[in-house]
Amino acid sequence: MSRYESFRLSAGGPIARLTLNRPDKRNAMNRAFWRELPRAVQALSDAGETRVLILDAEGPVFTAGMDVSVFADPEALGTETAPRREAFMTAALALQDAFTAFERARFPVIAAMQGPCVGGGVDMIAACDLRYATQAAWLRIEETNIGMFADVGTLQRLPKLIPEGVARELAYTGETLSPERAEKLGLLNAVLEDEDALRDHVDAVARRIASRPPLAVSGTKRSFLYARDHAVADSLEHAMTLQASLWNPDDIREAMTARGEDRDGEYAPLAPVKRMTD
Repeated sequence: MSRYESFRLSAGGPIARLTLNRPDKRNAMNRAFWRELPRAVQALSDAGETRVLILDAEGPVFTAGMDVSVFADPEALGTETAPRREAFMTAALALQDAFTAFERARFPVIAAMQGPCVGGGVDMIAACDLRYATQAAWLRIEETNIGMFADVGTLQRLPKLIPEGVARELAYTGETLSPERAEKLGLLNAVLEDEDALRDHVDAVARRIASRPPLAVSGTKRSFLYARDHAVADSLEHAMTLQASLWNPDDIREAMTARGEDRDGEYAPLAPVKRMTD
């Protein structure tokens, strides 16, 4: 169990769980959150042991989005001169990187929303691989309602997950998206009756992912993300280059043997990443 100020992280096995645990603050994203999240996700990814990460929360609200305390420092938000605006932009880019950490991770990330997901929460879950929710978990792009526009990933990722016209409607109006409609649109993989059913379902999905060869899952995620942002021809070439890089006969033999013996395969974890800057 790793100690963080803005969430709880349980790791140590193939399935890790990152839990937003400030229910008294509606799990709003404070300064510590933006600093800690990308570091925690990168550390899990670099270690190589994690095969899937579950993102969930305590309390009735999944997250209310950005904590107002982030806006408390006038020095960080000053835009009265060109140099101050440049500094503002540079600082804001770091917020985008926090959620991009989910995409850069070598494992899939599953969002399990037990309650409402507002503002920055939509930015966050749009960067996850899979999304599940309870019947109480509505979503809303809140930024339009408070005089700004979403700038941490919603407008870039959401139109790749649901029809662009619907994404525009939600962003322009700031209206609430029900979990039932979100599932019909394909944003949610499933809607479960309550929090217990949500946890059971997501845990089962995570176990299935964790039982697959880590190299194959990591390569699949990379290929999906590349294809999202590139033409089909480029994506096909990228996929073949990636396949040639990750092809592992040992995993293939073990997968086939395990299938014949009706058991889960036993696969080596991903190799730890040793960064040159460490």
